Amino acid sequence: MVLELKLRKVGNSVGVVLPKEALARLKVGAGDSIALTESPDGSLRVTPSVASRKQFAEQIRAAEGVIRRYRNTLRELAK
Repeated sequence: MVLELKLRKVGNSVGVVLPKEALARLKVGAGDSIALTESPDGSLRVTPSVASRKQFAEQIRAAEGVIRRYRNTLRELAK
């Protein structure tokens, strides 16, 4: 798939609007993060940003551990 996209001025920056087909192939939507990585040949690759999902999952696991460990304390504080 080759898509030619037009750069558009957005405030003081320049942006690219991704069409539905590109969003569907990347499996991303509004509010998701994507990553631009440089290939050895100098081209750029667009991929969904997995790092933010992994970071969020780690934070949730840490919070669940604290909740389990201090369940009684948290229950008393909530009164």
